[in-house]
Parts: sequence; structure tokens; C-alpha cells
Amino acid sequence: MKFRERFTVSSSRRFSSALPRLLIHTLAPACVATLLLASTTVLVGCEQKAEAVTPEKIEQQYGISGAYTDNITTSDGGAIRGTLVPVTLADGRKAQLFVPQQRRDEPHGVYLHDDQGLHPVHIRERATRDEITSAPAVVEQRTEPAHRQKRSWEKEALIIGGSAGAGTAIGAIAGGKKGAAVGATAGGIGGLIYDLATRNKD
Repeated sequence: MKFRERFTVSSSRRFSSALPRLLIHTLAPACVATLLLASTTVLVGCEQKAEAVTPEKIEQQYGISGAYTDNITTSDGGAIRGTLVPVTLADGRKAQLFVPQQRRDEPHGVYLHDDQGLHPVHIRERATRDEITSAPAVVEQRTEPAHRQKRSWEKEALIIGGSAGAGTAIGAIAGGKKGAAVGATAGGIGGLIYDLATRNKD
């Protein structure tokens, strides 16, 4: 009888001392998995959003003043928010470059917004940044090809190249003297268009 009691007490003590270790070994992988999942979620959340292009950044980096943040109403009755940069075209028409507040999978980094709507902007094949910077111009219009994220409100795509007298030139509406000097170094409106149109490309 005494042997059984000693065995029972001894076994209980061993089980009690082993229980914390058992719980640690059982719960540790689950805790690690939870932490990893949470970390992954945070990283994905960070990666889904592209770096914001604010009016302040545009003025600081490209010397272009007058940009502002607003909503654009689309032809389907919706609205998208982003940064608008007033520009003037060669024929005197006023328009805006529109930079949507976007995720990294956004198909277009920049649009040209005119009286027809929102046109996706592409850089002409093999055009260099220097060419676009020196004289940005719309050298071609073409139907935007079908793609997974294509919107119903997208108008014809505008192909931007360096103009040598041909094409519809795009110019920034004049800012201050300081802005003009900074813009000349950074590439001004041409540099901005090139950087935005190519920033999501590998």
C-alpha cells in the first residue's frame, strides 16, 4: 500500500514538473508561426503601397510647383484620389498629370487628364530619360491593350517620346525661379513623367 502511495506521489511530481516543458514545446511552434504570420502580414501591407508622390516631393525633387491633391471623377461615376500636376500642351490646352494614390500592383504610374478623361501614359520603346527630359511630347496615341487591371474608364494611351519638332509637347506651368532651377537639374516635367511611367517596371 505504501509502495503504491509512493509511486503515485512520485509519478504526480514527475508529471507536474514535465507539464511546463510539455506546454513550452507544444506552444512554441504555434507562437512562432503566429509571429511569422503577423510579420508577413505587416510586410505585405507595406509592399502593397507604393511610395506616395506628394506635391511637396514633386517640388523638392523636380522643381515643379502648383501640384495638389484631389479626387478625379471617372466616366463610370466613381472617383480616384491622387496628385495632380498642371501642365500645358503645345496647342495651348491645359491638362494635368495625374498620379494615383496607388498600390505596387497599379498598372500605370501616371495618367494625363484632359477634357476627354484619363489617358494612361507610356514611354516610347527605347526612349531614354535624357530624351524625355529634354523635350517631352506625345508622339503617338494607341488603344490601351487589355490587361488584368484595366479600368473601363481608361482612354487611349499616350506614348511619350523626346520631341524634335514633332509631337504634342508637354510643358509644366511656370513655377518660381527657385523651382525652375531645381527642375533643370532634376529633369523638370520630362524627368517627372519618365520616372512615374517607369517606376513600376522591372
